[in-house]
Amino acid sequence: MTATDLSPEAADRLDAEDELAAFRDRFVPITDPGVVAYLDGNSLGRPLRATAERLQELVAHEWGARLIRSWEERWLALPEAIGDELGRVALGAAPGQTIVADSTSVCLYKALRAAVALRPGRDEIVTDTANFPTDRFLVESVAAELGLTVRWAGSEDVAAATGPRTAVVTLSHVDYRTAAITDLAAVTRVVHERGGLVVWDLCHSVGVLPVELDAAGADFAVGCTYKFLNAGPGAPAFLYVNARHHAAFGQPVTGWMGAADTFGMAAEYVPAPGIRRALSGTPPVLGMVGVREGVALLAEAGIDRVRAKAVALGRWVLALADEWLVPLGFTVASPRDDDRRGGHVTLRHPDAERLSRVLIEHGVLIDFRRPDGIRIGLSPLTTGFAEVRRAMDRIRRLTG
Repeated sequence: MTATDLSPEAADRLDAEDELAAFRDRFVPITDPGVVAYLDGNSLGRPLRATAERLQELVAHEWGARLIRSWEERWLALPEAIGDELGRVALGAAPGQTIVADSTSVCLYKALRAAVALRPGRDEIVTDTANFPTDRFLVESVAAELGLTVRWAGSEDVAAATGPRTAVVTLSHVDYRTAAITDLAAVTRVVHERGGLVVWDLCHSVGVLPVELDAAGADFAVGCTYKFLNAGPGAPAFLYVNARHHAAFGQPVTGWMGAADTFGMAAEYVPAPGIRRALSGTPPVLGMVGVREGVALLAEAGIDRVRAKAVALGRWVLALADEWLVPLGFTVASPRDDDRRGGHVTLRHPDAERLSRVLIEHGVLIDFRRPDGIRIGLSPLTTGFAEVRRAMDRIRRLTG
């Protein structure tokens, strides 16, 4: 296949050569005959067959038969056990540093408050002007709560925005709009040189590209599990705290699950040792089933193979867009350099909002992001090359 071969046969050859193609059968089939392509796995991943089976088993046996005994038999250990496996498979994190709990927003709040407390006397939080709304809103909320100043900067301007007053910098590893990848290790190093700490948002990177938190010396990281990990809508998020911070790490939502003696019903809160102190309330056991199955599938597929396919899918979208859509008024907002592009490609169009509704009505399930972005989500374990071609062809026909 040449670089300009965009034929159906070329797409079929790419699918035939795809080492991960068989994994598509591990997901619940899309039964809606009107769906041409599902290109929104970067926002909500498709459900696994194994998750559906495990949920039935849990309801029938662990909950239905074992009842409350299942808490001590297995459920209480899930946040740390699944966190360790997620750390091993997707985060480059040694055991005892990752826990599954809460939502991304709650985990981010905990991490920000803890990071600020670890840098007394510093009164600035730095974040990206283009960061995800929740991240920006929480930065402003924490700053207002603690009397701090927010410094706004692009991820490429971190060095200029940080200094002796910087307590914490929080950035997204992959830009939710453009899929641009920030150099996690380089930014972490710069912030550390200035005495600050970093909280990373991994929502658009976990499960689709390798992350090496320990190797980079990262301080904190948070992320969701319902995108490339396919854990399901509202599935619990994760929080990573580097072991070097555990002794002084104090999170602000001190619930009974994070106490040293969960069932001691003590008069005063004493934090549990290690990462478990990051917990607050009762673990969402049903939601954790999807996380565990998603991580298990990723371990089987291998993050390097997943990343390689994400890159190949991105190249395919770029080639189709350049040939078919750029002449119709589209522009490419995502990096063309494979090393700088995450798991989606964003196309810009002046009429993107209306066009997005038309595309969804005609079976091409994509995301619209203001003001003019159409995100083509490329979840490697569920997305095929022929599927992408059909979608891009439908976009071309509906636009032209």
